[in-house]
Amino acid sequence: MELFAACPVCTQVCDVRTQNLGTFLSVEQRCPHCEFYRHWNSQPILGSTPAGNLHLSAAVYLSGASFVKVAWVFKAMELQLFQYNTFRRHARSFIEPAVIHQWKTLQDVMLQRLSQESKVIVGGDMRADSPGHSAKFASYTMMDLNSNTVLDIELVQGFFVPGQQSNEVGGSYHMEKEGLRRSLALLEERGINLDCIVTDRHPQIQKFLRERNITHYYDVWHMAKGISKKMDKISKEKECQKLQKWMRSNYNHIYWTAATSSTGPERVAKWTSILNHKQDVHTQDDPLYPKCLHEVHQTRDKNKWLRAGTPAFYKLEKLLTNKRTLKDVAKLSPHHQTSSVEAFHSVILRFAPKNVVFPFIGMLCRLYLAAMYYNVNADRPQAKTREGVPLYKVYFPKAIKGQCRAKPHKTEPTFRYVADMMDLIFAKVFVDPTPYKNAMLAIPVPEDLTAQYEHPDKEEVIASYVSRFNRGPV
Repeated sequence: MELFAACPVCTQVCDVRTQNLGTFLSVEQRCPHCEFYRHWNSQPILGSTPAGNLHLSAAVYLSGASFVKVAWVFKAMELQLFQYNTFRRHARSFIEPAVIHQWKTLQDVMLQRLSQESKVIVGGDMRADSPGHSAKFASYTMMDLNSNTVLDIELVQGFFVPGQQSNEVGGSYHMEKEGLRRSLALLEERGINLDCIVTDRHPQIQKFLRERNITHYYDVWHMAKGISKKMDKISKEKECQKLQKWMRSNYNHIYWTAATSSTGPERVAKWTSILNHKQDVHTQDDPLYPKCLHEVHQTRDKNKWLRAGTPAFYKLEKLLTNKRTLKDVAKLSPHHQTSSVEAFHSVILRFAPKNVVFPFIGMLCRLYLAAMYYNVNADRPQAKTREGVPLYKVYFPKAIKGQCRAKPHKTEPTFRYVADMMDLIFAKVFVDPTPYKNAMLAIPVPEDLTAQYEHPDKEEVIASYVSRFNRGPV
């Protein structure tokens, strides 16, 4: 402001007026002595919108950041920032229409490419915005497992209220099936020939795909986790502690069974062979897998072998060979798994945290942004030192209780999608937002959940407020 205090012509004191609009500063300098006048803006103005304000709103939204937290940072640094209502206006008018347009454009390219392939293998899974049966939103992800790219995200709104129906599905339990149905309808509409689909073992999904005559495989990790948890519980019982020595072996065996088998009966034969193996018997009567493939060698810990008829062996046999387990083992996915879908769901947390409530369109746009970020960065190469030595990270997974593992350290992620979105917003959407907003308005938005309830007069609700500590005796 010292630059505007004195007139550059006559060096006399000037009249200075300023105007703030968020991050925008406008300064008018007028000299009462020589009539010198100057008008300076800190940033360009697009129509009536300061470009910096819109640029900041877009940067916050597209990067998955929280405007509230950014506002805290600005306040701590005593920087000027516009109000949340301005951020929401920018989002509704320009950013969200651009996000939807960009995702649909990229999705069309992916689906067009897949429609020309003879066999497509997809994986699907649901993510709820909160745990349990009280989810407001559930998003179903459909991913091409060959290219590790997100193909489709379906957002389903549902809420379990005793005695009532949700406005899209009958409750949280039905949300996964509805999301899968919508995704499959889109793939079928675009002429994509599915070879198979890999999911978890949700009963409704099993029945739905069986009725549609679609080849269905189960993700190995979900089943291995379930069996490991049950086996861990049994191993803590009296006379069953010996099972703890077989926990890791059992986990590895289910992956080996799925990866080395080509048919369901072969998987079952290999899976049940572990019961003989744990008794130090390495031959079976099943012709599909007559004997173990490993070399027979003397073990150092002879105490680890189980004996038939003992409580430990009986409970283990009951767990590994019950009717449902054998049925599910026969349908384990031989190669492709849904681990990449789970990885994408962890990315969603950066864009749509579960403890933050978003409107339907806002939630949908953040899911699309997460998908664009994931698709750009999913297949990043492993980082290397200057000498070309691959880099690894050492971490301690919670599931293996104190044991450490190494995993490749990937190169830093890129944000190319943000640059593309910025170009779209400023070069096209801002210039003529009508077609982009019309496309967004064409998306069917379910009625808000609060519409199910009567809305009394606000003054009556306020008048009825009594602190729980002042309600008196019952």
